[in-house]
Amino acid sequence: MSSVTIVFAVLQLISGLALTVIVLMQSGKSAGLSGAISGGAETFLSKGKAKTLDAKLAKATKWFAIAFVLLTLILNLVG
Repeated sequence: MSSVTIVFAVLQLISGLALTVIVLMQSGKSAGLSGAISGGAETFLSKGKAKTLDAKLAKATKWFAIAFVLLTLILNLVG
């Protein structure tokens, strides 16, 4: 294994772990009647904070997923 391959493998490992943690931190999308009942308990301010945090986590998920896929392709081409 060359040093370039090791560097890309470590970067892929880090991006995969970060992607897993970010996905687990996101709140679930509730649907149906249970979502309608539990949604009424939220206040206006907490709903706004949750949306901005969820939006940031969704954006981070997208970028880490792109990085993970690109690193996987690079490792397949190099190795």
